[in-house]
Amino acid sequence: MAIKSLDEKFAFELSTLFDAEHQFLEAQRQMVQQASDNNLKSTLEKHIEQSEGQIRNLEQVFSALEQEPKRMKSGAASGLIGDAQKLMKEVAKNPQLLDPVIASAQAKVEHFEMACYRGLVTGAQQMDNQQVLKLLEQNLQQEEQTAQTIEQSMPQLLQQAMSANERSA
Repeated sequence: MAIKSLDEKFAFELSTLFDAEHQFLEAQRQMVQQASDNNLKSTLEKHIEQSEGQIRNLEQVFSALEQEPKRMKSGAASGLIGDAQKLMKEVAKNPQLLDPVIASAQAKVEHFEMACYRGLVTGAQQMDNQQVLKLLEQNLQQEEQTAQTIEQSMPQLLQQAMSANERSA
C-alpha cells in the first residue's frame, strides 16, 4: 500500500500502534505471572488495566477519524517481545534474574510506545483534532508514568538479583 498523504501516514502509524498495544498487552499478561517481586507485579497489573484503556482510546481515535479500528502488524512490537522472551528463556535456570529482565523488557516497550504516541500527538496537533489529541495525550502520559515507575524500580531489582546470586554462590 503506497501512502500518498499525511492522513494515510497517520492512519498507518495508528494501525501499527493499535497492533503493538494488543501484542504488548498479551505479553504483559504472561510476564506478570512470571514476576516474583510484588512491586513489579503491581506495576504490571496496573499497566495491564491501563493498556486495556489505551486500546479503547485508540478505538475512539479511529471512530473520531471515521475509520474502523484496524491492526496492521507491528514488526517492532514483535521484535521487542521476541527479544524479551528469548532473554527470559536464557535466565530460566537463574530465576533471581527474571525480575530485572522483565523490568528491562517493559522499559523498552514503554519507550517504544512513548515515541509512537509522541509522533501521533504531533500529527493530531497538526490536524487540529482536539478529541484525537486528548485521547493520544492521555495514553502518552500513562506510558511515561509507567516508564518512570519501572526505571525507578530497576536498581532495587538488580540489587535483589545480585544479593540472591551471592547467596547461591
